Amino acid sequence: MVTSQQLYHAICPLSEIISSGIINSMILKLIGGFFLDIIETVVIALSIFLIVYLFIMQPHQVNGNSMMPNFKDGEYLMTDKISYLRGQPKRGDVIVFHSPPEANCPSGTNCDFIKRVIGLPGETVEIRDSSIYIDGQKLDEPYLPADTVTISGQFTSTGLLTIPQNQYFVMGDNRSHSSDSRAWGFITKEEIVGKAFFRYFPFSRLGLLSTVPSNP
Repeated sequence: MVTSQQLYHAICPLSEIISSGIINSMILKLIGGFFLDIIETVVIALSIFLIVYLFIMQPHQVNGNSMMPNFKDGEYLMTDKISYLRGQPKRGDVIVFHSPPEANCPSGTNCDFIKRVIGLPGETVEIRDSSIYIDGQKLDEPYLPADTVTISGQFTSTGLLTIPQNQYFVMGDNRSHSSDSRAWGFITKEEIVGKAFFRYFPFSRLGLLSTVPSNP
């Protein structure tokens, strides 16, 4: 005959096992839910990053001294990729664009250039007397040091040039140390990645970049 005490000892371990199993199951569900939340957050964050990177803005590092003194080697900029979907580049805009084949960028590097828009579609451009002339008028460039000398290059050596539609004439601010449209010609709008609008490093120069209008 099974006594009540023996029955208690027989039932008690079973209840403990069931209770322990329920607790373990709950713990596993909590842990699983925690990791699922983390994965979901990471996926959402990566999706937002990719959307921003591909369609809205993109970071770029300045490499070289072609935009001195306004942009220094090693600085980091944010490029706005949507402004030119709705509008057109303006004279004085600082843009990032894919290097044209004529620039002889090393194969496989996918290098981008940063330059300033100087000439717009339909305008004439000419370099003479150490200055730039747009539609026959000397270009005012307040973003450059007063003693800046602009010399011609291989592409501009023929004299007066007319900029085709949908194309732009671009130059570096550091005129004596810049590979630009003077050497390899115009760029198309399709080659433009976007407009540089924010400098986020170094922190001492952090801030929005203002477009300085330059009028011929």
